Amino acid sequence: QGQLVESGGGSVQAGGSLRLSCTASGRTLSSYAMGWFRQAPGKEREFVAAFTWTGDPTYYALSVKGRFTISRDNAKNTVYLQMNSLKPEDTALYSCAAQPARLRFGLGISDYSYWGQGTQVTVSS
Repeated sequence: QGQLVESGGGSVQAGGSLRLSCTASGRTLSSYAMGWFRQAPGKEREFVAAFTWTGDPTYYALSVKGRFTISRDNAKNTVYLQMNSLKPEDTALYSCAAQPARLRFGLGISDYSYWGQGTQVTVSS
């Protein structure tokens, strides 16, 4: 109950685009700060994008700023990560994460209480 579920991953060539989705049953995502993180093989999980429960402002890792956009559709209880101009170095398992609005907001892994299983993104050159 309340599990986060990601979708939209896949394989794409460099320069292409993907849109990831994160949804949850039994949990109203508009009451949560939301973040996207990624983990490449052999590397630690890293922050990608996030926003507070209000949806504004948005925060991005420098490596994706200008190419990725985080957004939400409250009517669909879904958070998105639009990824454009993808690069091979964007290849990773992408996970969404949620933190109740009443708790402290942050951009670190420990700042999020709930996590999805992830969706794989593979970018070929």
